[in-house]
Amino acid sequence: MRAPVIRPRPSLAAEDGVTPTLAEAIRVGLADEITSGHLHPGAELDEHEIAKRFGVSRTPVREALRELASAGLVSIQPRRGVRVAALTPDHLGDLFELMAETEAMCARLATYRMTANERFALQSLHRNSLAAVRADDVNAYDALNRDFHAAIYRGTHNESLVKHASQLRLRLAPYRRAQLRSDQRLKQSHAEHEAILAQMLRGDGAEAELTMRAHMLTASVALAAYIEESSRK
Repeated sequence: MRAPVIRPRPSLAAEDGVTPTLAEAIRVGLADEITSGHLHPGAELDEHEIAKRFGVSRTPVREALRELASAGLVSIQPRRGVRVAALTPDHLGDLFELMAETEAMCARLATYRMTANERFALQSLHRNSLAAVRADDVNAYDALNRDFHAAIYRGTHNESLVKHASQLRLRLAPYRRAQLRSDQRLKQSHAEHEAILAQMLRGDGAEAELTMRAHMLTASVALAAYIEESSRK
């Protein structure tokens, strides 16, 4: 029996914080259902059913499923369809460890290389995210969180590093979004950003690097807690 496919929700957020495209809305919605355990490993995802539920053609559905496959959330097999992949803690741990080292390097380099305007923009992003924390708005905070980290990538002024960090972040995006649903994680994440930003503004690249690494590894722990909690519901 095929697992039910969720209906679209109006609050879905795009990766860049603007109105989501059809494919992005489908991808974010399905990713939320998979990481929360509502769609279980092995469940079949039928293109026709998804298209019907979202009221779209099959083209954006195929695009969304390809993106989910790239993130490791689904498996696409010729003549066997699309199924929800099993979340492997070891693999996720490896990816978050790689992300932690990458972002730590970005924080260190950006500390020394960001322009005054870039520093001001980073401060503004952090300040704006507080409203999302107070409202417990995961969608809004998720968008600002992505912008905060992306600003640090760009602040390295190393195009190869920016591309690598951005691609790795895109691969982990569903999991990074999911960990924000862990209890009190929005407040903790904001506080961790506060510490990173303070060290960067002081010009202490070494401390910014250490704190960013801890921030990312804490996110992986929060994700594990969220997945475990969801599996008990």
